Amino acid sequence: MVTMKEIARLANVSSATVSRVLNNSGYVSDDVRKRILKIIDETGYIPSEHAKALRTKQSNVIGVILPKLSTETASRIVNGISEELAKHSYQILLTNTNLDPKKEIEYVKLLKSKQVDGIILLATNRGEDLLNEINKLQIPFVATGQEIEGVPSVINNNFHAAKEITNLLIEKGHRNIAFIGVDEADYEVGHKRKAGYLAALEENQLPVVDEWIAKAEFTIESGYTAAKEIFNASSEKPTAIIAVTDRLAIGAMEYLKEQGLNVPSDVALTGMGASDLSKYVHPKLTTIDFLSEHTGAEAARTLLRILQEGISLEKKQIDYRLIIRDSI
Repeated sequence: MVTMKEIARLANVSSATVSRVLNNSGYVSDDVRKRILKIIDETGYIPSEHAKALRTKQSNVIGVILPKLSTETASRIVNGISEELAKHSYQILLTNTNLDPKKEIEYVKLLKSKQVDGIILLATNRGEDLLNEINKLQIPFVATGQEIEGVPSVINNNFHAAKEITNLLIEKGHRNIAFIGVDEADYEVGHKRKAGYLAALEENQLPVVDEWIAKAEFTIESGYTAAKEIFNASSEKPTAIIAVTDRLAIGAMEYLKEQGLNVPSDVALTGMGASDLSKYVHPKLTTIDFLSEHTGAEAARTLLRILQEGISLEKKQIDYRLIIRDSI
C-alpha cells in the first residue's frame, strides 16, 4: 500500500509538503502541487481517514446507538438521520443494544473511543448511570426516544397520542376499554402512553379496571398473550383494546379472531407506530404515525447545530398523525 512517505519520495519533497497539499493548507508552489497531485493520481493513494481525524480532530462520523436493528421505527429513524447527515458529508456508525440498557452505556463509551464527532442515542431508559456517562462526554450528544434531563432530546408526543386515540374510542361509544402496555421503565412508551390512556378515562369519568391493563414485551406473541390475560381476567369483557405498538395490537387481533370475536363489531382495536403491517392485516389497523423519519432528521439537525454553531436545544417535541382505519 502506498504511503504518504512514498508519495513524498517520488515527488522529491518532504512529507510535510504532501500533507499541506492533501489538506489544502499552507503554501506550496503550483509546480510542486501539480507534481504531487499527479503522483497521487497515478499511484491511487488514498489518505488515511484515521490519520486525518487525528490531525483535524474531526472524523466526519456520527455514532448512532439503536435499541434494536430489526424494528421499523429504528429503521425509519436511522433513514432520517442518515439522509440529513449525508447532506453535510457525515457518515454514521451504527451500534445495536438489543434492548439492553447496560449496552447503551457501553456503546456511549465505545463510540467516544472511536473518535466520532457526535452521538445520537435512540434511548430506552433515562437512568442515572446513563446520564452520568453522557455528562462525561466532551462531544455533542442528542437523545431521541426518551427525554433525558439536561440532554438535548427529540421526543414524540406520546401522552397526547394515547389520550387522543382513547378519546376516539370513547366518541365511538366504548366505555370498557382495555390497555396493553409495556414496562414503565420505558418512560415514553411505557409510562406516558399509559398516562394518556388513564387521563382520557378520568376526564370522561370512566372506570379504570386493573384486570384490563396488561404489561407486555415488544412482540406480536406478547400481544396475543396480553389479550388472552385480559379476556380471562373477569366475567365482564372490554369492547375495545388500545395497544402501545402495532405489533402488540396484531397479536391481540389474532387472539380475538381465534376466540370467534369480530374486529371491530365485537371488539375495537388500535395500535401505535404506523407499521407496514398495520396496512395489510384484516381489518386494517387504526394507529398513530409518529413520523419517525422526521424524528431522525430532527435529531440529526439538532446535533449539527451543536457541532456547527454551538447551539444546544434542550428539548424538541415531534407531533404525530392519527390514522383511522377499519379496526374501530
